[in-house]
Amino acid sequence: MSDLMEEKIKNYRTAPFDARFPNTNQTRNCFQNYLDFHRCNKALSAKDQDTAPCQWYQRVYKSLCPNNWVQKWDEQVEAGNFPGKI
Repeated sequence: MSDLMEEKIKNYRTAPFDARFPNTNQTRNCFQNYLDFHRCNKALSAKDQDTAPCQWYQRVYKSLCPNNWVQKWDEQVEAGNFPGKI
């Protein structure tokens, strides 16, 4: 991973502006970053590559999503009945 990316992740404070979600309601942004994190992990793990770049998505969804949503989604992923496409 490049030094620039590592520096950005280390200095990360909160979710940056995402032009795909310009409105105040950030629910879709939260859900999309949760999906992106798990898709990234799955794709890079399948190629036996370092999954460190995926940490960006995790930090974004953890800053945007309520903890109880994340817990529920994690349970659904483990049970195999998560509604999103990972």
